[in-house]
Amino acid sequence: MVKPLSQKKFRAVVVGGGVTGLVASHAFTKAGIDHIVLERGCEAAPPAGASLAIYPHGARILQQLGLLERTQKIADPLEDGATNRWPDGSPIQWSDLWRFVRENHGVELMLLERRGYLEVLWENLPNKSRVLFNKRVTDIIEDNDGIEVFLSDGTSERGDIVVGADGVHSTVREKMWEHANRLEPGIIDVKEKKAITTQWKCLLGFGPGEPQMKNELSVVYNHGYSFLLGTQPRRCFYFVFQRVKKPWTRYSRPHYTQQDAEEMAASVADMPISETMVFGELWKKRWRGSVVDIEEGVLSRWHYGRTVLVGDTAHKITPNMALGGNSGMESVVVLTNLLHTHLSATNFNSPSRHTLNSLFQQYQDQRLPRMKHIMEFSRLISRTQAWDNWILKMFTIWVLPYLPQRKLADDLGEIIRKAPMLDFVPLGEWKEGRLEWEDMKVKDGRERKTKTLVPRSRGLQGKALLGTALVLSSLLWALSAKGLVKGL
Repeated sequence: MVKPLSQKKFRAVVVGGGVTGLVASHAFTKAGIDHIVLERGCEAAPPAGASLAIYPHGARILQQLGLLERTQKIADPLEDGATNRWPDGSPIQWSDLWRFVRENHGVELMLLERRGYLEVLWENLPNKSRVLFNKRVTDIIEDNDGIEVFLSDGTSERGDIVVGADGVHSTVREKMWEHANRLEPGIIDVKEKKAITTQWKCLLGFGPGEPQMKNELSVVYNHGYSFLLGTQPRRCFYFVFQRVKKPWTRYSRPHYTQQDAEEMAASVADMPISETMVFGELWKKRWRGSVVDIEEGVLSRWHYGRTVLVGDTAHKITPNMALGGNSGMESVVVLTNLLHTHLSATNFNSPSRHTLNSLFQQYQDQRLPRMKHIMEFSRLISRTQAWDNWILKMFTIWVLPYLPQRKLADDLGEIIRKAPMLDFVPLGEWKEGRLEWEDMKVKDGRERKTKTLVPRSRGLQGKALLGTALVLSSLLWALSAKGLVKGL
């Protein structure tokens, strides 16, 4: 006998077992939410991708999930700061960026191999039986009592909601759009379907540590492309970002081969990445390398019916500031908080469709403005590093060398300190930093003000340079806002 709807217990079906999907499994487990994760691949940590960065706000979430210490063990700190370089490899500006990040937030940024991070997430799952492999989605059908995911092996999984964590080329998103337009023709228009576009491609990979390179993050600026390198004693991660001639969407994207990687590497092999090395020297020693699209965009609709989207499925940003993985974790946290608040008050009974729609809308309302801001921040950094137009090049020449060393760390700090964490799990012991976390401002019944240190300029020359930098920075942002800077 089928239980009445009011007594049926809530169950979530998560599609996608990558970083965002596995974090969702950890968070749902903490919340007591019954769920299953469906991964189309055959293993949890495939040999793909290169590096992944965990910022302090991501580290807070890992602390709550009991994963921070394990993640720190596989990450090497960047001890020599960050260097911006001219096309000939000589320095534009050096900053003790990672020390500033640690001072601002109490913990260091962690740079690690993506596969290693997936292994941490997988190996420490409380219940691995919740993750099923070789499960490719063929269809998703919703009815009054729930939603069912049909798989290529002839099986299916049923639940109250489907969480689309299957990445930028999401099948769940496609099925959600089909369902929405079937019930409300035109609600998902072409603009929404083309909201995430590719304007850059990237040669990425990693290899052994390079004795000639410092333990740092470095960026080499150039016309239409840039190098991003994370060089450490044990490993060297690299990214070559290159503008494409004509942007495309998922409907016309190319499929890259290893030959494409070889050709792209050859095209920049002679280009300097420091005062002593060219890129071809790194490429020869690579352990892994491939070409991928760099998509960017934020959808305007993150849910419909019983389907909700998280991570790259809903918001995709350029990786130059490595905020994408952390943003996916944020979205999982906000969704989990809302579900936990409602379900824990209703004995984890299945909510009505009206209630689910309300919860999903709250989730979107909380996340959408922040993700638009993060996308624009990452977009500006990406285009500045590749000198996407003359204004950005002038900014690099006349402003960047004179900005205070803390400038980027404090700009990042405003993004980091406003990030969410699980609201039902204690954070535990945490070292405070120079900047106050937004969700910790109210404590002991009173609001504490964020500490803000203003950089001092020495003498009239320093004041003049800082004033010029601020004026030109303001001009750049103003032109960007008005759409006068191409691509911004």
